[in-house]
Amino acid sequence: MKEGDNFMYSKYFILFIILGFFFPLAGIFAKGSFYDFKVKDIKGNEVSLSKYKGKVVMIVNVASKCGYTYQYEHLEKVYKKYKDQGFVVVGFPANNFGGQEPGNDQEIETFCRIQKGASFDMMSKISVKGKDIHPLYSYLIQNSPNPGEVEWNFEKILISKNGNIEARYRSSVEPDSSAVIQKIEILLK
Repeated sequence: MKEGDNFMYSKYFILFIILGFFFPLAGIFAKGSFYDFKVKDIKGNEVSLSKYKGKVVMIVNVASKCGYTYQYEHLEKVYKKYKDQGFVVVGFPANNFGGQEPGNDQEIETFCRIQKGASFDMMSKISVKGKDIHPLYSYLIQNSPNPGEVEWNFEKILISKNGNIEARYRSSVEPDSSAVIQKIEILLK
């Protein structure tokens, strides 16, 4: 090794360390707003979340074979009660927990629309945790008032009319619980 080679290698090592730290963070900051994301609906059509500007949005990761699947009815009840005031529910099927959403989008749509009577917006199946987490969910959990991985199906995230993530509720919190309803009503004002 020639003199000066160590300096050159140390420069590259420092650059490697810096890039290794900042590149993963780039994904966190790539999207500046909830409204910047595009997703596919349950029929495969691209949907810009900017369509929800000015509305209060409840994002829910759903599954058809979960102990919390009964919450579909509660979600529908809350959606119908507040939809005329600018409230929407958006369901994201996910198969991250115990294989509880094994179906394809068509099967999921049939289940939620016909068996559960859900009329709120349903999106295409995505991953809500792990290495293949959808960028939207990565953004939601990192910018949530309660950051951290999604722990189970039927977690609920409330987005304000201006796109801020205002609240996050674990699966055990019913969509029509007093705490959730109170927060929805505050956000609708």
